[in-house]
Formats: sequence, structure tokens, C-alpha cells
Amino acid sequence: MRIIIHGGAGDSPEAPAQRQSILDETATHAVSSDTPIDAVETALRELESVDQFNAGSSGAVQTDGVPRTDAGMMRSSQDIGAACAMTGVEHAISAARVVCEETPHVLLAGEQAVALAADYGVRTDVDLWSDADRTRWDAADIPSGGSQDTLEWVADRFGGYDTVGAVAHDGNQYAAGTSTRGRWFALAGRVGDVPQVGSGFYCSPDGGASATGAGEDIARVTLSRIAVNHLMSGHTADEAATAALETFIDTTASEAGLIVMGAETVGIATNAHTMQTSVAQR
Repeated sequence: MRIIIHGGAGDSPEAPAQRQSILDETATHAVSSDTPIDAVETALRELESVDQFNAGSSGAVQTDGVPRTDAGMMRSSQDIGAACAMTGVEHAISAARVVCEETPHVLLAGEQAVALAADYGVRTDVDLWSDADRTRWDAADIPSGGSQDTLEWVADRFGGYDTVGAVAHDGNQYAAGTSTRGRWFALAGRVGDVPQVGSGFYCSPDGGASATGAGEDIARVTLSRIAVNHLMSGHTADEAATAALETFIDTTASEAGLIVMGAETVGIATNAHTMQTSVAQR
């Protein structure tokens, strides 16, 4: 088993050494899983439970003061599951796996996704506010006027890129997944690239990818699918990651990063200031 994970692309984080230690420990633990999809879920559940990353228990809050979680995952056999706009769900990646394995659908949203997750044992009553989230929210001055005022305010402050993602391979099958709390001060109900297949994550029999960064632009270019297409054309994972990012840069003026895994190599590419990753193999 081999796994690569990322903690999001963006500005320099606080306590980068601590974050890197968490990523390394997570990769080491997850690589002992039985299957690639187990490895992806294990890794992302661990990252969803720590405050250093924008996923699960800590991170972005939308304009109505509600934290919402999104996640998606895929096997190289083309099994896909995603869940988005969920309240009270720390382990969004587990909700996505329920959609993948228990339904005929690709993506469920909102309260229906929460209810399905609860039916399969995923906790849905978690307080998703960290102390840092509360401090940042309390300092915000969201307009109390009409929707036009709110839209102008959001346009100036909408930001933050960090997500968490993983790709794993056992020599036979690949799995990829990504999980997030979205972007700070997004309009209530906003859903970005993370749960959109081909954008935040993608797999084929040739490899898998997980993306992070400016979600709207990642979705516009379907960044993860582009990277995997390069793998399918015979490129190494490093070449695929670099080429996909070049397409992204040529198309947008935003920042992104991605991890890619092929048969023998892994690839990492970003135009953000930093993107921390970790690789483990057994």
C-alpha cells in the first residue's frame, strides 16, 4: 500500500512543523489499512478531527454563521460517492463513503445527506466550532442590509483554500478523496469543487488525484480529471501534476495544488505559497 496526503494549498500556515508532524503520522497510520478506500477514509477522518486543517471539526464558516462540510471519494473501478452542505457532520468523508457504497447516486446534499449518514452510524450532531473559528467569526462585520450588501461584502472577504485530500494504491486499485469546510464567508449554501467528481478528486485504473485551492476555478477546469487524463496518456504522476497545474494557471488567475499517484510515482504541484504533503508506503 502507498498513500499520499495533503493538508491544503494556500498561505503559510501557523505552526507548519506541527501540521507536518500530523500529516506524517496520519500517512503512517493510514498506509496500514486493508484497502485503498480504507486508507483514504482513515487518513481524512484523522485530519478532519484536528483543528490545524480546514475540514471537519475546524475551518471556514459561511455567511449565515453555519459551518458546513463537503467531501467526495472515488475508486478506480469508477465507484463514486460525495456529500455536501452538511451541518453537524465532522467526518464528511465517511458520509461520502456511505453514498458511494450504499446508494445508486453520486452526490447527496444538505439535510438529506446528513440523515443518510446518520442512518449508517456517522455522527451528525457534532459541534463544529473551534475556538479559532469563533474568534474569527466574532470579529467579522457582516452587513445586516439586503442581499446586494452581503454580496459586495462577500466579494471582498471570500477566501481561504485549505482542504485535505488523499490518494492510495495497493498495486491493484486506486482510491482518492478530498474533504473540506469550504471557504470563509462564502454565501450560505455555497458548494465548491471538493464534492464534484473530476474537480476535487478523480480516479481511473491508471491513477488518482486530489486537488485543493480556489474551488470555483478548480471546478471550472476540472483539475483532478485533467491530471488523471495525463496519467492515462502515459505520463508519470509528476508530469501529470505539473501539466494539469499549467493548464489551471493558463486558464485562471487563482491558486491551486494537487497530489497525483500513478503506478510507480507520486506527483505534487502547486502555485500557492505552500502545500504540505506526506507520503507513506508499506
